[in-house]
Amino acid sequence: MRTIAKRRAGRAGQYLALLCYLVFLAFPLLWLLSTAFKPPRELATLHPTWLPEHPTWDNFRQAFDEQPLLRAAANSLLAAGGAALVAVTLATPMAYVMARRRSSLTRAATGWVVVSQAFPFVLVIIPLFLVLKRLHLIDSVPGLVLVYVTWSLPFALWMLTGYVRSLPPELEEAAAVDGAGRLRTLVSVIAPLLAPGIVATALFAFITAWNEFFFALVLLKSPEKQTMPVVLTHFLGNEGVADLGPLAAASLLATLPSLLLFSVIQRRITGGMLAGAVKH
Repeated sequence: MRTIAKRRAGRAGQYLALLCYLVFLAFPLLWLLSTAFKPPRELATLHPTWLPEHPTWDNFRQAFDEQPLLRAAANSLLAAGGAALVAVTLATPMAYVMARRRSSLTRAATGWVVVSQAFPFVLVIIPLFLVLKRLHLIDSVPGLVLVYVTWSLPFALWMLTGYVRSLPPELEEAAAVDGAGRLRTLVSVIAPLLAPGIVATALFAFITAWNEFFFALVLLKSPEKQTMPVVLTHFLGNEGVADLGPLAAASLLATLPSLLLFSVIQRRITGGMLAGAVKH
């Protein structure tokens, strides 16, 4: 009886800790949601309430009237989606080679991937700017996609390498016995089992590019090419005073694509993992 009571108490403690963690994660989003629907009078009070007393859609209308949010969202979607697609396409065969070909070269490449993640943005922005200027890609969405691919490719490669190493080599040996070459094995055997890892890596690359601000601020000068994070800064006045209501509304809209994408892909990741386990 004491053992059962201890187990129940431990499980209750785990659920309580999980609940506290979920509240901690959800609090900024819920407060942003509440702020987006508050009228200016409630936003200016010294004692704000958790729920808006007089909810209003005026902040959303004002946000769309003041800034081109749809165009900025389209630019962000193009840059983030293109970066995720290119990064995963390049990283998948590279990860396969690094996982299966153990040599001093692959070990050096793995070390370089890890070290490159420690580079600060300021350290690489000038070389990237000069390269893009020579390629005539400054102030262009394709140039921004190239920068995002360069930045996210090392982590995507490191992440997919771990997924490839988790697959048993016997699957490739069986495919070789059946007469399949390396490319055929990668496309028909390895890629389907790597689907959860590929989706998770693409999701990470997309969210990273969608939320990125520094590169977009430096490389994009034309207002019609700016991304969502850059446009959000336009809700700040000349003296740094934020137009809080429209800013909260626009920020809430900027978080929706990532949330919707994750909610849709989450089931596919779980289903792909279960399918991979069955295939094993």
